[in-house]
Amino acid sequence: MEVSNSNVVNGSLQISTDVIGKIAKLAATEIDGVVDVCAGSAGMRSFLGKVNLQKPVSVELLENVAEITVSLTVRYGSQIPAVCEKVQENVKSAVQNMTSITVARVNIVVVGVLQEPELPAEEE
Repeated sequence: MEVSNSNVVNGSLQISTDVIGKIAKLAATEIDGVVDVCAGSAGMRSFLGKVNLQKPVSVELLENVAEITVSLTVRYGSQIPAVCEKVQENVKSAVQNMTSITVARVNIVVVGVLQEPELPAEEE
């Protein structure tokens, strides 16, 4: 699906939902506490040989208004509600500023928590 704008001088503008999804993904990864934007594990489906077709970012457009769902992994020890709130604000702001598309909702799905390995202490 694409958003079209025919008010562009000397032509038209179309923005793909894939582009909106890419903007949302990059905006989410800018937030401290977000390790990755990913679809999560396939669980039993992968065990049974079926492929996980879920995208890490999905965008639904209805009358040039977007609803975005972002699946992410957060860093262990982060305050998950605070991280998610910052992601919602950053995604909404980035998409609206870059595309002029109204974002009605940014839904967050936390699919994992990752403890990053500690770096070895430097010897003196």
